[in-house]
Formats: sequence, structure tokens, C-alpha cells
Amino acid sequence: MSRLLLVRHAQASFLGQTYDKLSALGETQSRLLGEFWARHKLHFDRVCSGPCVRQKDTAAIVAAAYRRMNLAFPELLVLPEFDEYQGEAVMERSLPALIESDREIAALHSAFQASTEPRARRKTFQKLFEAVIGRWVEEKIPSNSVEPWRDFAARVDQGLTKFLGGGESNERVGIFTSGGPIGLAVQRALDLSAQNALRVSWMAQNSSFSEFLFSRDRFTLSSFNAAPHLDDPALQTYR
Repeated sequence: MSRLLLVRHAQASFLGQTYDKLSALGETQSRLLGEFWARHKLHFDRVCSGPCVRQKDTAAIVAAAYRRMNLAFPELLVLPEFDEYQGEAVMERSLPALIESDREIAALHSAFQASTEPRARRKTFQKLFEAVIGRWVEEKIPSNSVEPWRDFAARVDQGLTKFLGGGESNERVGIFTSGGPIGLAVQRALDLSAQNALRVSWMAQNSSFSEFLFSRDRFTLSSFNAAPHLDDPALQTYR
């Protein structure tokens, strides 16, 4: 039986000019993950990431921690199948009409606009984001030239099949990705609905890892959302 460690990228630059960039805290989270794994001599046979900067840089910082301890870490393979869904585009193209037609969305948007303290802005934005994306997943709003959820789910599933089937038996592999693909991997293991897979994706902490056992005919969840390297609550983030 082989093992997959599926990692959510470390904290990105939320509400910054460029979201797809690790924050200073995200760089620390990545380093701590690499140091934790290296101290425990966790050997990887293969690793890959999605194409996002935040995904690739999380992997690069983990690899650097291994090298500082004179341990080998595989060369990173970048696979587009593990890109996140286009949540920012869904928000940008759907929100104006939803504010006019959906009272709940309008109220959530007003709460976000009224918030000024960083923690409050994160909390109110997350509620707004979850509501909009939930409607998108249920196909209650048009995709507006954005990859639909069902196509995103098929893409991630194909990526898992391709990457996991490309190695030997009894190996340990890693994938650095985002919350959406992690939710879909749990869906694949537990046969969840689309909405429950989406709920799982909200739960994944930055730089946490989930372990799956797999073989040719088996894909099961062993542990979810582990973050033993983040022992200080100040280091624990979801956005």
C-alpha cells in the first residue's frame, strides 16, 4: 500500500494586491512543515504541485528545509490538474448581479464592506465567499466563462489517477495544492456529495496535510488536516 500526503498551501496574501503569493506567515508555516517532516525523516519518492505560485513556493520552502538538514527531496513536478478552481473569477463575475437579486448575498456583502479590522474582514469575506461559491457549485448561478465545478472536479480526479498511477508500489508521494482539490480527494475517498466536498475544503488549514492510502483499486482516507508543526495558535490560519 502506498501513501499520499496532500498538502494545502501555506497562507497566501489575502486581500493584498496579489493573492497568489505567500505571506510572511505563510513562508514560516512552510518552513516549519519542512523542518517537522525532515526531523521525522519522512522520505518522499515523488512530489508534485499545482501551477499556482503559492502551491509551488510552499513545496520549494519545504524542499529547502530538507536540504538544510542534508536530506534528499524529490524534484518538483508541476501538474495543472491540481490548480484551484477559479473562485476569484466566480466572485468578480457573479457578485454584482447577486447583490441585486439575493438578499443573503447583499447582507453578507454589506457586512464585508463595513468591516475594517483585518480579522473581521477575513471572517466576513469568508462567509460571503462560501455563500457565492456554494451557489456556483449547485449551478444556481451561471459559470460566466469560468470552468464549472463539475469540470473542475473531473480535472482533479484525472490528475489524481494520473499521478498516483505513475509510480511503484509501497511509495510515499506528496501533492502541494489548495483546499478545493483536497475536498475532492476526500470526496473520492468517502463518496461525498459536491456540497460536502466543498465544506471539507473550507476546513483545510494552511500548510496542513492529509494522508491517503492507495493502490490500484483502493483510495482511502487515513487522516485529515494534520498540522503538528503549528503548535502555536498564532500560526494557524485558514485564509
